Parts: sequence; structure tokens; C-alpha cells
Amino acid sequence: MAGIVFACIAPHGTMVVPPLSDDAGGAMQTRNALLEVGRRCAAARPDVIVVATPHGMRVDNTICLAAGARGIGTLSYGGRSIDFNVPIDMDFTDLLAEKAQARGVPVALASYAGNRRDQSANPLEWGTLTPLWFLGFNYDMAGSADPMAKEPGDQGPSIVVAAPSRLLPRQKMVEFGQAVADAAAASDKRVAFLASCDWGHTHLESGPYGYDPAAKEADGMVVQALKDNDPGRLIDLDDQLVRRAAMDGLWQTLMLAGVMKEAPLKGEFLSYEVPSYFGMMVAAYTPA
Repeated sequence: MAGIVFACIAPHGTMVVPPLSDDAGGAMQTRNALLEVGRRCAAARPDVIVVATPHGMRVDNTICLAAGARGIGTLSYGGRSIDFNVPIDMDFTDLLAEKAQARGVPVALASYAGNRRDQSANPLEWGTLTPLWFLGFNYDMAGSADPMAKEPGDQGPSIVVAAPSRLLPRQKMVEFGQAVADAAAASDKRVAFLASCDWGHTHLESGPYGYDPAAKEADGMVVQALKDNDPGRLIDLDDQLVRRAAMDGLWQTLMLAGVMKEAPLKGEFLSYEVPSYFGMMVAAYTPA
């Protein structure tokens, strides 16, 4: 069966990746939930995983899609590192761009290095790579002689990477998610959607963003919306509350809400914890 077969909300604190930290930086509940998400994603057998990340290459007033043939990056934490070299699904990227533009969503396609797409590689960052490690991309590509060559993980799913500009109206995030479902329905591929999200970043005075009680308040509202299987209502979160909480998960979660408008999904909330200055949540979604 083609179409949307799985979705999830996953955090991107690099300390949760097992090879990088023995104790998950105190976020063992999150690590265990992500391992469960990985099992469920594998059972859904996606051909392509669409990753929405807040930390990818952003182009103002668009949703930017990685348009190279490969995605390459490194995750580092505590003196350890993992290298990634993964296939980007160029055909599905093009189809998604077409469906998004048909819904009036502005899209930019970005590639890097080689002038031919099949010779171009896009840089990938922690917002993409951290959750992907749990979704089957848990192999170390260090020492690969040819970054454009097929790699051991290529027998698994390919990826599509989307990075939203926050200058766009929130409704455009929902419409982009609808376009993801449109593309999945129009293709012959089994598609998973990954919303890479961390939440309030102002939980601790000693953190880089300082302390604001808005982080706890906003995170609580998100937890309840996800438990109610209603991420779409987060479109009405107060702008000032979002800024004070310094959350980065809202936009990708609204994309998930758009996916769910066209391809109904039933969610299960798996975990929430605040091991440091930012909140992390994990939720898994399967066809209703």
C-alpha cells in the first residue's frame, strides 16, 4: 500500500543517540521512546522518510527542500562523532515541490557543490540526523571514499528534507503537510513523515536562553494537544508565548497536522522530559 504509512514527532538533542552518550545526557526516557519509534517505523516499511527540520538550510518566506542526490553530515557529542551519507529521493522531492506549489505554498529547492543534481550533496544537521539515527540510519559512514557512491544503508528508505521559514504564515505549514500527503497518494511509495522538534528552550536560567516560565506553560499545552491527537490546534498558540518559550517544534508539528488532514493518523504520546534547558517529546502516528 502506497501513501502515508507512519509519522512521528521526535526531538533532536544529540545526547540521546546511543553511540554518542552512555547515559543519554539524562534523557533515557526519551532515548527509549525513540528506540520504540524506530521499531514502529521499521514495521511500517517506508520507502521514503520526509523530514521536517527547524535547523536545515532555510530560505526566507519559503519551505526549502534539499535537492541534491545525497545528504551528508556529522553528529558530535562529548568527544564522539558519527558520519552520515544517505540517499535523497530526488523524484519524490520534485513531486512534493509540485504538490506544494499547487496548494500555493512557496518552495525553494537547494543543492550544493556539483552543478548536476546527481553530483550534488546537501549538508545535513543535527535536527535531521539525530532522529534519523533511530529510524534506521544507524550506520557509520566514516571513511567513505566516494560521497556520491551507494552506501550500505541504501537498501533502506531514502529521505526528503524540508526546512520551513518562520516568516511564512502558520497556515502554510499546514498546507505543506497536506502537500506531503498529496505527493504520497500520487506516488507508488510508502511514505513516513518525521517532525523533528524540540520545545521550550527557557527551562533553566543557566541555559543559553535563560529562564522563562512560558517554557513550562507552552510545553504543557503541546503535550495536551498531542495526547488529544489534535496537533492542529497549536496553530493558535500565542506568538508572545512561543517567543518567550523559545520553542522550535511548532512549525514542523503544524506540517504533521496538515498530513493528518489528508491522511488520518492515530497518535500515541510516548514521552516528555526536560533533562536540561529544553523540552523533548516523542509521539508516534499510524494510519487511523
